[in-house]
Amino acid sequence: MKLGRLNHIGVATPSIEQSIRYYRDVMGATKFHEPFDLEAQGVKVCFVDTPGEDGTNGTQIELIEPLGPDSPIAKFLEKNPAGAQHHLCYEVEDIEDARTWFEGLGKRILGPTRIGAHGTPIFFLHPKDMMGQLTEIMETPKSGAHWSN
Repeated sequence: MKLGRLNHIGVATPSIEQSIRYYRDVMGATKFHEPFDLEAQGVKVCFVDTPGEDGTNGTQIELIEPLGPDSPIAKFLEKNPAGAQHHLCYEVEDIEDARTWFEGLGKRILGPTRIGAHGTPIFFLHPKDMMGQLTEIMETPKSGAHWSN
């Protein structure tokens, strides 16, 4: 398994609308994708682009708002009512090879491999096995996916 680039930093928020204002007015962000519901995961998602170098895209910020009280993000926000960093997402070339790699290392995988917000397969690793960070592993988006470099 070969680690790819840091694709995005997930930030849980009680309000995507308020978070967009923060990233625009305080952080100077200029490119926001249209928010959309990811019902299978119980969240609304909005990607914020950061600038890269030499014409490349930077790492994205993934704003995540719960769709309802049963959303996994809702419990996280109970502990972090203003919102907070939720996870880091790294790309890999082959999601099944990566899953096999992490399982072989004894890392706890949270749930099945599923389709994530970029339209590519993902899975999450337990923070207790990943230096205290909830870690998303994502297959590198192909051309025409929701967003890719």
